[in-house]
Amino acid sequence: MAKGSINIGDEVAIMATVRRRVTADRVSVSIPSYGFPHSIIDRTSKVQKGQPIELIGSVTHVDGDLATVNFGVPITVNLDTLRLVNAYKPPTRKTPLVDKPT
Repeated sequence: MAKGSINIGDEVAIMATVRRRVTADRVSVSIPSYGFPHSIIDRTSKVQKGQPIELIGSVTHVDGDLATVNFGVPITVNLDTLRLVNAYKPPTRKTPLVDKPT
């Protein structure tokens, strides 16, 4: 993925691999380029060890080849491992901030 295509506020996805089920509602996953195990809440599905799972979060910081993504907790990963889901579009105003002159 090109460096300039992911910006702050964008919604991105990353493919993680299931390591094991920790409790009835938690799953330990391995995130590429993160280097630490991560636990997510997964009450609905019955995922198996080694199965890929997609995590979706919003970008909070971009620094060179690294991006910090909020998946409930901030995680810093390489930009190459991220896939853009939705680009951030700032809100638009229907009325101007200043009053019309009378």
